[in-house]
Amino acid sequence: MASFNKVILIGNLTRDPELKYTPKGTAVAKIGLAVNRSWKTDTGETREEVTFIDVDAFGRQAEVIGQYLKKGRPLMVEGRLKLDQWDDKTTGQKRSRLGVVLESFQFLDSGRGGEGGGAGAEGGEYAPREARAPQPRPTRPAPAAPAAAASDPDMPPVEDDDVPF
Repeated sequence: MASFNKVILIGNLTRDPELKYTPKGTAVAKIGLAVNRSWKTDTGETREEVTFIDVDAFGRQAEVIGQYLKKGRPLMVEGRLKLDQWDDKTTGQKRSRLGVVLESFQFLDSGRGGEGGGAGAEGGEYAPREARAPQPRPTRPAPAAPAAAASDPDMPPVEDDDVPF
């Protein structure tokens, strides 16, 4: 039987990221994400529901999150659901928590101005590619013909369409 475990969430951080390191030196960031949902009832009344989700990030992504994100910042998260289960030490009851393990993320604002501070708020700070404004791509010059093809009339011309990549 096939299975698929993927979530995509857009929300705001409920607290500053908590960045720690494992004994082996792997960065771990724990963040809280508030995801809002609003809808209209049959009577036309607008209702809103907020879901709070715990997200764990690892490695370089955890370090970037710890460096550039603050409470209130909007964030898009892609990841997978993970169920943690344990026995409560005080009551002895079984406990569980459904959370998200981050696989990728994207900043949704520049962090300049507005609540939450963040990337570049102090000016002159490096911001990762996701937080910078898009830059125009430089155009590449047309490739030069190979020297062998120019000197050997028996050799067929090289076409760009023949290159497999």
